[in-house]
Amino acid sequence: MDDPDTRSTETDDGPASGQRPERPDESGTTSSDELRARLADVEDRWRRAAADLDNSRKRAARELASARDAERVRAAAVFLPVVDGLQDAVTYAEGVDTGLAAGIESIRELAIVSLERLGFPRIDAVGVSFDPRIHEVVSVVDRGGQPPRTVVAVTRLGFGSPEHLLRPAGVVVTAAEE
Repeated sequence: MDDPDTRSTETDDGPASGQRPERPDESGTTSSDELRARLADVEDRWRRAAADLDNSRKRAARELASARDAERVRAAAVFLPVVDGLQDAVTYAEGVDTGLAAGIESIRELAIVSLERLGFPRIDAVGVSFDPRIHEVVSVVDRGGQPPRTVVAVTRLGFGSPEHLLRPAGVVVTAAEE
């Protein structure tokens, strides 16, 4: 049975890790060249470990931001049918009771502002050039004095920006030049 006091202590740098143990020279001390080499090795391993830790931290931050953005998009997308339903309710209520229509419209505006606060501004500009990154053509009309490919009406609100589009706006545009 081994006596705990007589066992050799093996560290990560010892024989268990596959490296040769330090050997003192004949005078019983390690040469300064060996110490410098060992110090350089330890410093190199330390710098690599620090770099790995920094890379892991940056990767985790990117993954967290990506997950946060994906969840924001998912929550906003679930909210789109509510905005569309409120628009339909406003259209119906305008024929029944203007006070009711105004109340529903104010709730619809709150829903749109909520989407804007989530980072998806409304796309509803009329009179602008058609942009396929944020518009979806639902109809084409004669130009009637308008420049070609101009948005003349928005049939469905769009939300987002060209870089982060939640839904393109459904638009009516003027015909392109022939």
